Order: sequence, then C-alpha cells, then structure tokens
Amino acid sequence: MVDVSGRRPARAVRLRPVGEGELELRYRVVHGYRRAFRMAGEGPALVLVHGIGDSSATWAELIPDLARTHTVIAPDLLGHGASDKPRADYSVAAYANGVRDLLTTLGIESATLVGHSLGGGVAMQFAYQFPERTERLILVSAGGVGREVNPVLRLVSLPGAHVMLSALRLPGMRTQVGLAVRLMKLMDTDLGQDAAELVDLVDALPDETSRNAFIRTLRAVVDWRGQVVTMLDRCYLTEGMPTMLMWGDRDSVVPVRHAYGAHEAMPGSRLEIFEGAGHFPFHSDPARFVSLVEEFTATTAPADWSREHWRDLLVEGRRLHEGRERTADRNLREASERSAT
Repeated sequence: MVDVSGRRPARAVRLRPVGEGELELRYRVVHGYRRAFRMAGEGPALVLVHGIGDSSATWAELIPDLARTHTVIAPDLLGHGASDKPRADYSVAAYANGVRDLLTTLGIESATLVGHSLGGGVAMQFAYQFPERTERLILVSAGGVGREVNPVLRLVSLPGAHVMLSALRLPGMRTQVGLAVRLMKLMDTDLGQDAAELVDLVDALPDETSRNAFIRTLRAVVDWRGQVVTMLDRCYLTEGMPTMLMWGDRDSVVPVRHAYGAHEAMPGSRLEIFEGAGHFPFHSDPARFVSLVEEFTATTAPADWSREHWRDLLVEGRRLHEGRERTADRNLREASERSAT
C-alpha cells in the first residue's frame, strides 16, 4: 500500500454480509426515461458513479458497509445496466445533469461524489457544473485527466465497432477470450489485472440496443487518438473542494501516471495508490477502499461554496492561463531564434 501524502495506511475493515433486499434495484422516471439505482443507509449522501459499460452492480460488495455511515445512492447511468437505453445524449455533461436530476427527485441537495473511470469524469463534470451541490470528490481510476487510454478502447471507437462487439457474442468466442485472459494473467501483464472485469463488461452488452448505447457513450469521450474530454484545464477549480484520488499502480485502462498529473493539478488533493491493483482497485482491496472513504468523509469538511469564491478562482485561473500562454510564446520565439543562428 502506498499513500503519497505521507499518511499512515488506512485501517482495514471487515466487510459485512449483504442483507436481503439491501441491493435491490429501484426505479425513477426522469424526463420520460426509467432510471435504475440502488439506495441504502442513512447519513450524509454518498453517490457512487460507475464506469463505461458497467452498472451499479460493480459497487455491490461495498454498499452495505458504506451504508453504515452514509445514505448511499448508486445509479445505473442512462444507457447502462437496468436503465433505459434510448437514442440520446451520452456526453459527460449530460450524465452529470442526469445524476443531478435523479438526486433532486430523491430529495438530496448535496453529496460526496465517488466516480470510477468514466464515472470519475462524470463526478468532475458534476462538480464543475454544480459546485454548490458537491461536498467532496473521490476519483477512482478516473477518465478525463489525460489523453492516454487503452488501445482497445480507441479501436472500439472506430467505425465497425458494432460488428466487432457482435462477433464477441458468437458461439465459441467466449471460450477463446477466456483462454486469452488466463494467458495474460499467467504472463502477469497489466492488462491481465483487468481482463476479467473488461470481459464482464462485454457480457453486459447482450443486444444491439446495449451495444449502441455503449458505443455512443465511448465515442463521446474517446476517439482513435485517445481521450477527447479532459478536465485538467479546470482542475484549479477544485481548490477548497476536498478531493481524493485512488488508483491501481497497474491500471491498464487509465495509466497511473494520470493520477500523479491530476494530483499535481488539483490543489490540496490526496492520492492513494493501490499496489498491484489494476483499473478496479475497489475490487482488488474492497476493505481498504471502504476504510479510506469512511476516513476521508469523516475527517474533511464539505466544500464551502460561494459565488464570490467561484468568481475569484475563475479570474485567477484566467491569469494563470494567460501567463502560461505568454511563457509558451516566449519559448517558441527563443527556439526560433536559436534555430535561425
């Protein structure tokens, strides 16, 4: 276990058994579409946002323990899990709006956002769009903090992805993929750490409607060159927002160097590295994950947002950006002068 902030590793907790009915799906219709979610516990609100192709089921082992101290809400994003999968807007901003609207129907005005992968991008976008409703950010192997991403996702963003995903459902393909996964694990590759979960995501796309929603979501954030959406240019706005990043040091989807870059760009953020874990550190060590979330929410005060503070951050950010542009222009001129002599 590595905690780059210098803190002692969080105390491990024993996960309790899941109670009957605790994890059953509930539904709300918002804007005419059915939204599925899981909800348990009492206390400050904690929203768990899953990644692309996944669902609220990815948090199932953690929800009962987190619900000891929080009201936990884990939605199935539109186009995922048991939620409707219309031909709709699957951008990160639209997902942030959807989370806000679901929370509003549940009577929840503010919450700590926990986002994994794409869900990390959604959580950051939520904090950017609705800072007054965001108490803290916990970003887990989050997308949206760099361009680099696994080549497989870049490939699936290309034309013909429907055919590729459909082919994985053909008889015999599941066995071949399973053999490849076991081989990658035996070779101890980084992709081998995540291969089983990534294959499960493919299994969660049983029909054309699911595959269409998956591809539309992916293409909103990834193209053949990598991640399209980045929040690094606005990370300075997290000043005063308690923020913790969690990453596996063997993440094959979003490399751990993104964690260090985001940590540097987010003033006052905390970084926790899970040694030996891949893209799903909360699956690799769920007890440590729960302990860290409980400690972080118990020892930090919710963000105290005000219009004046937000305005000041934006103005100061503009000055910093203009300063970087001037530095870049000066460096470019100096390089041109050197090359001309």
